[in-house]
Amino acid sequence: MAGCRKNNQNQAFQQQAPELPIEKVKQGDASVSREYAASVEGISNVEIRPQVTGYLSKIFVDEGDYVRAGQPLFKIEDQIFREQMKSAQAALITAQANLSTSKIDLDRKKELLRNKMVSDIQVKEAEAAYNAARGAVSQSVSAIESAKINLNFSTIKAPVSGFIGRFNYRLGSLMTPSNQEPITLLSDIHEVYTYFSMSENDFNSFQKQRAGSNINEIIKNTPAVSLLLSGGEKYAQTGKIDAVEGQFNKTTGSITLRAKFTNPDNLLRSGNTGKIVMDQFYSNVVLLPVASTRIIQDKIFVFSIKGGKAVMLPVEVTGKAGDNFIVSKGLKAGDEYIVTGFDRLQPGTPVVAQKKNAQPKKS
Repeated sequence: MAGCRKNNQNQAFQQQAPELPIEKVKQGDASVSREYAASVEGISNVEIRPQVTGYLSKIFVDEGDYVRAGQPLFKIEDQIFREQMKSAQAALITAQANLSTSKIDLDRKKELLRNKMVSDIQVKEAEAAYNAARGAVSQSVSAIESAKINLNFSTIKAPVSGFIGRFNYRLGSLMTPSNQEPITLLSDIHEVYTYFSMSENDFNSFQKQRAGSNINEIIKNTPAVSLLLSGGEKYAQTGKIDAVEGQFNKTTGSITLRAKFTNPDNLLRSGNTGKIVMDQFYSNVVLLPVASTRIIQDKIFVFSIKGGKAVMLPVEVTGKAGDNFIVSKGLKAGDEYIVTGFDRLQPGTPVVAQKKNAQPKKS
């Protein structure tokens, strides 16, 4: 009678306990997309500053305009530079006249010296005057060149092609080379740099997963990266990592990398933010289907069966590869886990492992 009762209890237990499918944890290779916050800068961000002193008299462009290299941007009042040019030109005329006079005097005294009508000292004095006149001509020529440079500097031109930024000064502002702020910034954005940082652990993985005996070879062998814009959409062009900072930031424990992107449609501007997406490759790692996990307060759990009852095991993951988590702690290859049907399952609930290819019982 007791044996019959025990068998009946076991049958009742099996009828009540849900029958859930189980699988064994597998190992394999995986690729994980990692995202890193990034900032965008034009390949060239040039401060536009005055080279001469004067009042800002003209502005030829507007904020946000696209300009080409050599295009006039601003004009500094140039009257004083024009007067300096005239003065230098007049000084050159005087110096050239003095040079001609001193040359005539020198030639005359040399002729008189041959006839012994003047002393050698008088000839040397004439030579000195002639050389001084030549020096005055050279000085006047230099003064003209200097005046010409200043006059040219009064028209501020674009050193590169790009987009004009916000103006820090307006018409009538006094411009000097020592102004604290530039007049504006000019961004060449036909290509852009994106700067992003990764932790020491991520950087170590980045180096280990790529061929190369030094960082330059590693960078060369790194696949293209993608850029997610601030709205989440993927930028059409892929980029290439081309530089790594020389040292880690002691405060943040991170290192900065740089990726270059082409920007044919000028969609990206200096100051944009986004996320760099990089693929990291893992070989022979523990893989667990995301659908077979339960996430509670940002912690990941998986159900298994021990002693006929459900147990909930915490797992730690490195990342997500497609439909799988890459498990770093909590499971090993060959461990069994409940595949599905655990939505309302609680730890300690009686569970029966469903046989392979068997159909689950209807409740």
